[in-house]
Amino acid sequence: MKAVVCKSWGAPETLEIMDLPDLTPGFGEVGIQVKAAGVNFPDVLIIQNKYQFKPELPFTPGSELSGEVYAVGDGVTHLKKGDKVIAFIGYGAFAQQVVAPANAVMPMPPGMDFDTAAAITLTYGTSHHAIVDRAQLKAGETMLVLGAAGGVGLAAIEIGKALGAKVIAAASTDEKLEICRQHGADVLINYSNVDLREAIKQASEGKGPDVIYDPVGGIYAEPAFRSIAWRGRYLVVGFANGEIPKLPLNLMLLKGASLVGVFWGEFAKREPKNNLAAMKELIGWLHQGKIKPHISARYALNETAQALNDLAARKVTGKIVIRPER
Repeated sequence: MKAVVCKSWGAPETLEIMDLPDLTPGFGEVGIQVKAAGVNFPDVLIIQNKYQFKPELPFTPGSELSGEVYAVGDGVTHLKKGDKVIAFIGYGAFAQQVVAPANAVMPMPPGMDFDTAAAITLTYGTSHHAIVDRAQLKAGETMLVLGAAGGVGLAAIEIGKALGAKVIAAASTDEKLEICRQHGADVLINYSNVDLREAIKQASEGKGPDVIYDPVGGIYAEPAFRSIAWRGRYLVVGFANGEIPKLPLNLMLLKGASLVGVFWGEFAKREPKNNLAAMKELIGWLHQGKIKPHISARYALNETAQALNDLAARKVTGKIVIRPER
């Protein structure tokens, strides 16, 4: 089987496509023929040794996938050969085959395609954990989403609307904002050509957003936080801008506001039952048409470096996936 291999820390161009032996699952594991693998910002960081989780070299990046079970190890009872499945793993998805712990694998819902299945786990899992669990967004409240045209951003818009909130989407181009509008955003802010604080004030009728969803960091964090409503919740999701912001603590005091950390991967590991309940709610919303992953591009395995570079340069909207068999 072919796989993308990271032999040394570095940029996406340092990755290699290698022919490796077929994988055999051990006790409690399943072997999956990968049909699609979701590409996420942590994949860009992990190959540069800049992510919280640091695998030993060499390794294959990629953390979420969909595919078909080709072999089942001893001790696995809820899966069988031929099952279509979704898996979330630490690494290994950018390959034609992967071996995953059975407890990290769930059956694909009937009627779901492989691309959608590969695109729903991390982005929608992160945004559901952030908005429903950590921020406890309520119907009638207002949420501002920064970097709103990205994978987690579009998921956040849809989840906010599913909960009955008003959603303000902020992104860097009008083209990206049009995608946000199509996914339900009520108000659009192009923060590349307006004063962000003034735009937020107008969009929220002077009250400020109750929840701010921030996967970007950098220069937008402080003006956004200064705009937050009384008792607001600021969700720290990630730093796609590349810069970790430093916020004056007096801002939290003056607004009675909270800074709330969001680390879905750790949540899924520590609280698997709560994560499963969240995924079931997301699947229900998917069937009801309340959420719909936006997949803007598909890449072959040998185009993995391009996929990661496009994501890092913020050239894509929604999700992109790698199709190993293309």
